[in-house]
Amino acid sequence: MPKRTYQPKKLRRLKRLGFRARQSSPSGKRVLKRRLRKGRRDLTVSDSFRRLKKKPKNRNR
Repeated sequence: MPKRTYQPKKLRRLKRLGFRARQSSPSGKRVLKRRLRKGRRDLTVSDSFRRLKKKPKNRNR
């Protein structure tokens, strides 16, 4: 059985679809503007990664 086609890599995804990548081209800026206007919680992939990295507050203290 051959390998599946999608082999996900976090860094490659960030470099292609992250905020800095979007800002670097006119069409990417249009994408950001459109998503902002629509009210998306995450504008880019990097926003979702940032949210995942956040540690939950310790409520036992």
